Amino acid sequence: MKTVPEYFGSLVFDDRVMKATLSASVYASLKKTIDEGATLDIGVANAVADAMKDWALSKGATHFTHWFQPMTGITAEKHDSFISPSPDGGVIMEFSGKELIKGEPDASSFPSGGLRATFEARGYTAWDPTSYAFIKGKTLCIPTAFCSYGGHALDKKTPLLRSMEALNKQALRILRLFGNDSAKCVRSSVGPEQEYFLISKEMYDARPDLRFTGRTLFGSKPPKGQEMDDHYFGVIKPRVAAFMEELNEELWKLGILAKTEHNEVAPAQHELAPIYTTTNVATDHNQITMEMMQKVASRHGLVCLLHEKPFAGVNGSGKHNNWSIATSEGQNLLAPGDTPYENAQFLLFLCAVIKAVDDYQDLLRISVATAGNDHRLGANEAPPAVISMFLGDELTAVLDAIETDTPYQGIEKTQMKLGVHVLPKFNRDTTDRNRTSPFAFTGNKFEFRMLGSSNSIAAANIMLNSAVAESLKVYADRLEGVDDFETALHEMIKKTIKDHKRIIFNGNGYDDAWIKEATEVRGLLNYRTTVDCVPHLLDEKNIAMLTSHKIFTKEELEARAEIMLENYCKTVVIEANTMITMAKTQIAPAVERFAADLAKNAAAKKAISPALACFYEIGSIEKLSALTDRISIAVDELQSAVIALPGTGEILAEAETIRDVILPKMCELRLACDEAETLTDKTYWPFPTYSDILFSVR
Repeated sequence: MKTVPEYFGSLVFDDRVMKATLSASVYASLKKTIDEGATLDIGVANAVADAMKDWALSKGATHFTHWFQPMTGITAEKHDSFISPSPDGGVIMEFSGKELIKGEPDASSFPSGGLRATFEARGYTAWDPTSYAFIKGKTLCIPTAFCSYGGHALDKKTPLLRSMEALNKQALRILRLFGNDSAKCVRSSVGPEQEYFLISKEMYDARPDLRFTGRTLFGSKPPKGQEMDDHYFGVIKPRVAAFMEELNEELWKLGILAKTEHNEVAPAQHELAPIYTTTNVATDHNQITMEMMQKVASRHGLVCLLHEKPFAGVNGSGKHNNWSIATSEGQNLLAPGDTPYENAQFLLFLCAVIKAVDDYQDLLRISVATAGNDHRLGANEAPPAVISMFLGDELTAVLDAIETDTPYQGIEKTQMKLGVHVLPKFNRDTTDRNRTSPFAFTGNKFEFRMLGSSNSIAAANIMLNSAVAESLKVYADRLEGVDDFETALHEMIKKTIKDHKRIIFNGNGYDDAWIKEATEVRGLLNYRTTVDCVPHLLDEKNIAMLTSHKIFTKEELEARAEIMLENYCKTVVIEANTMITMAKTQIAPAVERFAADLAKNAAAKKAISPALACFYEIGSIEKLSALTDRISIAVDELQSAVIALPGTGEILAEAETIRDVILPKMCELRLACDEAETLTDKTYWPFPTYSDILFSVR
């Protein structure tokens, strides 16, 4: 049996394979493209394609695909075999540099937001050499960007790569000011913690709402939920442990650095966290991870739920985006240094992030906006919809001292005394963690905690990279050419702290008093829903910033705003129609059958003993009869509201109607049905309950 180091990355055409299969000159040219963004020569592409094909064939691959990430939120692939006809009637296995570099998938059915007409089907995929190709099943997957015939980005990867280049360009300008002429590039790195639920496939198959929407649209609270906190970091159940073991093996073969696994807060909820890697690679890896979670779960008779709120009344699932920036030499620019100059550089990059988060709160909120995540944000289980930053007491005290030009007194290290001689002594960190903050500094990185479990991490990192690049550009423009660099630097850091300290909050983000202070005193934004925030993508300041760094064109931004609202509308309408069908064809008939049988029981009792009052039967029948009327009325009102949706092509108007009319009516229907569940004999209820689902996996 092979050890992990022996099979790790065995299905990846990584640097080790390239060194072994490419000539020295081809390898050097490709590395220059990967590391420095140099243009890829077609001769090099042909050599790489040939080596990649031979390696893939040796691993049993028969097909290749340009693997890309359209605006659907999932990945896409079209498989082509390596075979080409030979003169003798057989086949030969071929793969050219042209096929490696460019593909032409049909783009007609992918979301475009009006960037092209449906009949204009041509689209292009372009190889991203900075993300390694890999084998999935019998297919060589080549990570690519995806654009329209007119050159507009139709995917998440293209703007992400653009944002990384913008950040690189502006960060290098700052480093040069500090005398660093050796760094070749600056890259953002990400480690996304992935939360998810595991439930029995048998239970999943019996719930139309889970199958159609990924979440339960009905379900009363079980007698026991997460109140005892006994699931969090608890012993992992054997069936779940077997799933995790196989998942790790599959991910490690694909070169994905799966590191940490544990039970999360809610019953049946778990988390997986990887080691950091470059942002575009981390984005690819997270998409693969979500896909692999679902595939491996099915082999164990399980279903992996990635919806942000699959069960009401228990914690939903997020994805914590741990973000940092480092030079090609390995220097983390968000880590304090050993010298005053290094610390001045650290403070400048820190201030760039503070300024970015304050100036572009709206873009960060938009980057995590989905119908699913609307159920989670602000629900005392996830960060509030108001964006703020946690820096901790020590760093906040440093910034306060700079702003007021007073000496920094420092925070004394406190040794932890545990009262047991055999346990080691260690110093307490100078700052605690804040799990309620949307954007928290955690030592040498920031943790952006607002992403939903099913989100691609691309959008959040596009906005974060772009906003920080803008801050660095402002700084570089001001500092380049000044006579007294140190004085100008100090004044600029001081000004940033004064202008943007409103975004810093080290307290309890769940406290209602904080939301009031944030919005009414500090003037921070509070966009509670997707419909509230998405239109602000097209605010003048946002268009100006994102187009100036060439992250998006104005047309691409308009398309994305439309696509996000379309996805919101489609998601909620599917949920509403599913509720209508389930209530009409399953819940109401089940309640009626139970009530009818209760009536028969009462009649039978009366026949035996006319004096019997039949309190249980009569009382239950009265309650159930009232509930079936409520259900019937709620279903009719919801159905009428769905039918009456504008449908005029004004997507914002439709989204606002869904937010203000459809969702409240869905809530009314759910309340009636969930109450009926608590009064109906379990043998009559048409699908598994929360108690069944959340505690079924052993």
